[in-house]
Amino acid sequence: MSRQLISTGSPFEKSAGYSRAVIDGDFAFVAGTTGYDYATMTLPADVTDQARNCFKSIEAALKDGGFTLADIVRATYYVSDRSDADAVFAVCGEKLGNIRPAATLLVVAGLLKPEMKIEIEVTAKRRTA
Repeated sequence: MSRQLISTGSPFEKSAGYSRAVIDGDFAFVAGTTGYDYATMTLPADVTDQARNCFKSIEAALKDGGFTLADIVRATYYVSDRSDADAVFAVCGEKLGNIRPAATLLVVAGLLKPEMKIEIEVTAKRRTA
């Protein structure tokens, strides 16, 4: 199986030289994903809504590559405000509570734009029966 590049259609992907996800064999590597709604290119103000949008984009990228959220084996969460951690964990629990990938949450000085509150990256491995 050759390498497959997955895009959300965001013009930033081409100008910054990256793909939303790269599928390589049984692995999917999903790039850091912020809380934009890529259909409208809007960013909600609330971290909970941003986190849900992150997972919506991640799930779509995985699906385009033939994966599901259940295939996620590793997740890294970046938040710019430690007080948002509990809200982010609640969304992670909704989306990944039964999957329980290895995960890390990092509090960072900031993301690309000040209105960005969360960024999530994941690695998935296609499950075999």
